[in-house]
Amino acid sequence: MDRFGSNSGYVDALYEQFRRDPASVSAAWREFFDGYEASASDSLSKGSETRSQDPLPQPSQVIRSAGGGSTATRESAPQKPVASEPAVSESADPVLEPLKGVAGKIAENMQESTDVPTATTVRSVPVRLLEENRKIINEHQLAWARPKVSFTHIIAFALVRGLAKHPGMNHGFKYVDGVPHQITREHTHIGIAVDVERRGQRSLVVPNIKAAETMGFRKFLASYNDLVSRARRSKLTMDDFAGTSVSITNPGMLGTTMSVPRLMAEQGAIFGIGSIEYPPSCAGMSPNQVGALGLSKVMTLTSTYDHRVIQGAASGAFLATVEKYLLGEDRFYEQIFEELDVPHEPYQWSQEEVSSGSAEDTNSLAYRQAKVLQLVEAYRTRGHRVAHLDPLGGSPAPDPDLELSSYGLSIWDLDRSFLCGGVAGQERPRQLREIIDILRRTYTGYVGVEFAHISDSEERNWLQDRMEQTENHEDLTIDEKLHILKKLNEAEAFEKFLHSSYVGAKRFSLEGTEALIPALDAILSCCSSHGVQDVFLGMAHRGRLNVLVNILGKSLQQVFEEFEDFDSETPEGSGDVKYHLGASGEYHGNGGGPVRVTLASNPSHLESVCPVVTGMARALQDRNTEQRNVLPLLIHGDAALAGQGVTYETLNMSQLDGYATGGSVHLVINNQIGFTTSPGEGRSSRYCTDLAKSIEAPVFHVNADHPQMVVRMIRLAFEYRHKFGKDVFIDLVGYRRWGHNEGDEPGYTQPLMTAKIESHRSVRKLATERLLAREEIDLETAEQMLSEFQTILNDSLKSVKETVAAERTVTTRPDNEETE
Repeated sequence: MDRFGSNSGYVDALYEQFRRDPASVSAAWREFFDGYEASASDSLSKGSETRSQDPLPQPSQVIRSAGGGSTATRESAPQKPVASEPAVSESADPVLEPLKGVAGKIAENMQESTDVPTATTVRSVPVRLLEENRKIINEHQLAWARPKVSFTHIIAFALVRGLAKHPGMNHGFKYVDGVPHQITREHTHIGIAVDVERRGQRSLVVPNIKAAETMGFRKFLASYNDLVSRARRSKLTMDDFAGTSVSITNPGMLGTTMSVPRLMAEQGAIFGIGSIEYPPSCAGMSPNQVGALGLSKVMTLTSTYDHRVIQGAASGAFLATVEKYLLGEDRFYEQIFEELDVPHEPYQWSQEEVSSGSAEDTNSLAYRQAKVLQLVEAYRTRGHRVAHLDPLGGSPAPDPDLELSSYGLSIWDLDRSFLCGGVAGQERPRQLREIIDILRRTYTGYVGVEFAHISDSEERNWLQDRMEQTENHEDLTIDEKLHILKKLNEAEAFEKFLHSSYVGAKRFSLEGTEALIPALDAILSCCSSHGVQDVFLGMAHRGRLNVLVNILGKSLQQVFEEFEDFDSETPEGSGDVKYHLGASGEYHGNGGGPVRVTLASNPSHLESVCPVVTGMARALQDRNTEQRNVLPLLIHGDAALAGQGVTYETLNMSQLDGYATGGSVHLVINNQIGFTTSPGEGRSSRYCTDLAKSIEAPVFHVNADHPQMVVRMIRLAFEYRHKFGKDVFIDLVGYRRWGHNEGDEPGYTQPLMTAKIESHRSVRKLATERLLAREEIDLETAEQMLSEFQTILNDSLKSVKETVAAERTVTTRPDNEETE
């Protein structure tokens, strides 16, 4: 998948232009490309590139087609208009035209290939395991917005590993001064046949991956995608074709079952990948019958080799080794899963056992039905453990409780139907693969939900149905997505402005969890549409200035004046009271009533503000007699939430009649670090929110790099609070780009985390990239949003300069000078 869909070509060209001359693109795009890295599928060649008028490679590098020796490119005879063409009798001599250029070189190569004495080994391989494991891999790739992994990627990697076990298949043959020689190669340079269309003609070009046997799957995948991308953009160099030792061609993409392609001189072998289909004998069977019988699709692999240096036994043993890899031996899929950080165990090949029909039979349908229901409950209970929550790290370790093998199930059960325990609100039987797909997308994506500890079945079932029916992916309109991007623009622009204008000054930056701003905006929007009139907000220092400006509407001039407050006798300034002061404002939602927002003052005692805010809310509720019209909203830091007892004390009293507020909404700014301490050294619990279980409050852990998902979970959490009148927690898992208060250097105590953060794209940039990749916005809209960000930043800088200039004028004016 191209990184920006149909916009990829434009963005690639713009990025190349930016690399050559940054000043040649607009300021908005310069800022966007700062820290940008092209993905493997659209990366640009760093070396010399072919820039001739003709985008095709030189004729000697254009190879024959995959199928049975037919040429890959043919130059058509000039066509004359039909109306002007005279009638030609059947006995007329055919027109002969010389083959020139590319077509001529192809003919020459094909003629040369006839001098290579070849033989072919054929092997049919079951691909059920390949198919199922690739599906899991691509779900993970999609979750991280990475390129899809094709069948060819995995098969090619298996062939490379097979060549490492059978290096003789990599040998070539050559005459030197009339004497036959074997070419013994140290490395495998594997050629990849790429179908290219140029000027209405189709051809195959076969660049190669150098030293492929030295690569793990991640690097192999990146190199493969890079070759394909550059081939289709005419960016291949002559070096990309040099030294090919073996080749792969995939006529199966065209439905060809088996191919015996031509072998070029000096190459050891060429491998053909046939189509992946059920055996022809299954053509008349229904899908249900195929699933019940446990049939597998098959694929035919061919190895066409130079018989002068490679013998049939070696070729047969090589294909047998490749089949073993594709059936999961020698930890083949485990290696791929580990390198791609897939948080699941790969499916294993197993022999299908026949049920004896006895009550104790573990292969009986009744036994497997019970195990399926156990698996469903495991996903609901433990799915959060393998969710993609950390923007900086890889996926967590696989959980055995979520694997088929732990329940006596296998890949042969995936197409069979079972009662599903109400998955997505349905009681009817579903295929096991459909059940698992829904559960994975719901509970192991960008959100991990803890709700199994709630004892009230009505609450559990309500949450379960709401999440599974939408797979935690409720649709947002394009206007809503653009509004989220707008709030991210405002949040990041404000932080960048402060960072560049007040270097080293305390500000407790929000960078890394800017999703807090669209999250708060979404909560207030829900309040407006549900009749909530007052929101009491309590928070510590982190992100407080951003909330004051972008949520409560505090003017930038006030912020500047507070930063400019400097006492020469106290170099550190007059204190950080700007992070302690309270404020109030009014939010106006679309179609709803106004919401009064009050941010409570908060000294440096962090979580002590929690009982204060809940007390303020309860006091107003007692006066208005309607709890749901008043909402306490508490913003916590992850370390303080787990480390300060006042939070638990407040929660412990929250369900008592004398202190209840109808439920508080808790937002956690989870930087995964407390000052300088990592979570593993700061608390004993798995999550900083584990104290929420003491009052049976649901917890939504969300990857803060995905603001759309944050907004979805905010809405669900608000609905839960509104319906059941209970506390609810949203854990925004992000990071802290700078130090604790911008006066310290995090690299001293957390060098590895700091290095990851420095190379990590901001939430706003990632959100823009995803909108472009999914073609939800066009380039014009993207440029408008990028320009809007730049405008906010420039206006802020201009405003502060004017404010400082005015203050200096007043300070330097003589006492007797008259003022206007």
